[in-house]
Amino acid sequence: MDPDRARELLAGERARIERTLAGLVHQDTGEPADEEDPANQGSDLYQDELDEGLADDLREELAAVERAEARLAADTYGLSIESGQPIPDERLEVLPAAERTAEEEAR
Repeated sequence: MDPDRARELLAGERARIERTLAGLVHQDTGEPADEEDPANQGSDLYQDELDEGLADDLREELAAVERAEARLAADTYGLSIESGQPIPDERLEVLPAAERTAEEEAR
C-alpha cells in the first residue's frame, strides 16, 4: 500500500476513535433525578458501565492505530506481525490497523 494512503487511512481511523471517545463523556440531561428511585440510579450505573466498556474497546483500537503508525515509520506497514506475509490492500482499506492477514486472524 502506498505510504501516503496508509497515513491518510490511519489518520482517519485515529480521528474517528478520538471523536467517539470524546462523545462517551457522561451527559447530564439537566432533569432533576429522584435520588430515592433505584431505577434512576440503575440506569445511570448501567450507562456508565456500558460507556466505560466501549471506551476500553476504543482505547485498544487506538493502541492498534499507534502500533500501525509505528510500523509505517519502520517501513513494515502492511506486513503481518505474525508471518511477515503481505496484508492485502483491500483488508487495510477496511481495517487500516490490521496486524495480521484475514486467515491468521481467523485462527
